[in-house]
Amino acid sequence: MSTAQHKIGSGFGATSTAHDVLTGIDLTGKLAVVTGGYSGLGLETTRALTRAGARVVVPARRRATAEEALAGLDGVEVDELDLGDLESVRGFAERFLASGRTIDFMIDNAGIMACPETRVGPGWEAQFATNHLGHFALVNRLWPAIEPGGARVVSVSSRGHHFSGIRWDDVHWTHGYDKWEAYGQAKTANVLFAVHLDRLAADRGVRAFALHPGGIITPLQRHLPKEEMVQRGWIDEQGNVLNPAGFKSPAQGAATQVWAATSPQLDGMGGVYLEDCDIAEPAVDGEERSGVKGWATDPEQAARLWTLSAELTGVNAFGA
Repeated sequence: MSTAQHKIGSGFGATSTAHDVLTGIDLTGKLAVVTGGYSGLGLETTRALTRAGARVVVPARRRATAEEALAGLDGVEVDELDLGDLESVRGFAERFLASGRTIDFMIDNAGIMACPETRVGPGWEAQFATNHLGHFALVNRLWPAIEPGGARVVSVSSRGHHFSGIRWDDVHWTHGYDKWEAYGQAKTANVLFAVHLDRLAADRGVRAFALHPGGIITPLQRHLPKEEMVQRGWIDEQGNVLNPAGFKSPAQGAATQVWAATSPQLDGMGGVYLEDCDIAEPAVDGEERSGVKGWATDPEQAARLWTLSAELTGVNAFGA
């Protein structure tokens, strides 16, 4: 049964933290995989989950950096993973599957934003490849370990999906690259992935969600020049974050993905886009500050993207 794309009145909101949404929840014996779980929102997510008793596996492109950032946290292990390299994805998945463990929470948190035109793999546009195709291949390869009857897959998207739907005629931006529209396409893909995965996996008791974590100043902005962030009103000339821009703290930014992965309020639900620790409303035409665009939740486009992604990556846990 499909879940309505409307608020459920969770009682949480934009200022709720990852700690808040886990109050009273014991994750002892649970295992989470959090990509990019050593920086920004990912680090806050890892901290919150381990405090609640979960064990967290953090696959990281910069393993030494991850080990340093996570030093002193109990219940965390680090492995190598470059989402832009499908062989690296395969290697991580094979090592994890060989451990014989199962996954309760798969949080696809890692990503890049508004980078200069960059090509990875067989010439794929880096944002679409890293943010979407790498996670698509990872989840499909890890599928035998994703626990039936209760596991959740959480796809961290962004309000940036408002910038662009899927450019079906040129998904890899071979003509006229625009860093923000390319980011928008990748974030739309994150939502469509969750929509179709939920459709495929719900009968196994595995549910999928996508979400906007909120605006947060983290290393995700590393590709943006200071001048652009000043012009957008995000920081001042001295590099200080401007609160009027509406930024959340990292702990607040991590809340929605932690809530998506663990909240009993979402039991029996899936395939929807969340924001501010609740199911989001459909976006109103002309409004770009909240809600989810119809192009990101369209089941036909979700199925089409799944087929394309399986063709490009050569991986599909649900078919030949």
